[in-house]
Amino acid sequence: MGEAETPSFEMTWSSTTSSGYCSQEDSDSELEQYFTARTSLVRRPRRDQDEPVQRETPDLSQAETEQKIKDYNGQINSNLFMSLNKDGSYTGFIKVQLKLVRPVSVPSSKKPPSLQDARRGPGRSTAVRRRTSFYLPKDAIKHLHVLSRTRAREVIEALLRKFMVVDDPRKFALFERTERHGQVYFRKLSDDEQPLKLRLLAGPSEKALSFVLKENDSGEVNWDAFSMPELHNFLRILQREEEEHLRQILQKYSRCRQKIQEALHACPLG
Repeated sequence: MGEAETPSFEMTWSSTTSSGYCSQEDSDSELEQYFTARTSLVRRPRRDQDEPVQRETPDLSQAETEQKIKDYNGQINSNLFMSLNKDGSYTGFIKVQLKLVRPVSVPSSKKPPSLQDARRGPGRSTAVRRRTSFYLPKDAIKHLHVLSRTRAREVIEALLRKFMVVDDPRKFALFERTERHGQVYFRKLSDDEQPLKLRLLAGPSEKALSFVLKENDSGEVNWDAFSMPELHNFLRILQREEEEHLRQILQKYSRCRQKIQEALHACPLG
């Protein structure tokens, strides 16, 4: 990997579920199957528990880091070792499970991103005119070779580049998954947290720690993270919902007015 901080990749798939393609130029009804206000904006009830966003991690000395790496490498049954560098940093592998509910967008030409595109970062998605949306294979797994100082946001961006996904990286979040006493807990990593450091501190056990890429469903909607077609589609959906609510309200008061008038006609005069 050299001195660059961009993660390199070795990929394994845990499943080969077929993907469902849909062009951005399809009809509104098809668009709404995967870009709807309810799907994108409403928070779903969680069966797992969420933990606080930030976690305190100890700063290890050079000797402690070296010992931790020796202990870690002694516990794994694969060749995915960690290696200590002369500058005190270290490299190793993290495994990320993809659990995405909604489809992602890729260039319809499926042209791999160039080195210049990769350096330009997530802003390159604005140059894409035609896009194709599809579902990534469910529960796909990737092993990423990263530096100890590689941040969570960089891991997300690198994953999206690998799949040629042009959606804004802010739509996604990297989560830490832990199991304790039969209960599963998820914690969203902040942008600056270092996944490999968390991996080293937790050890190789996946029950103690694993990483999951999911949609970034927070309480606040980040409208800047949506493309122009998505925003226009939301406006159409909201307009139809508003018209439907108005129709129901008018119908309700019309029925009420009718019943009052019927009661007035039935009342005897005087």
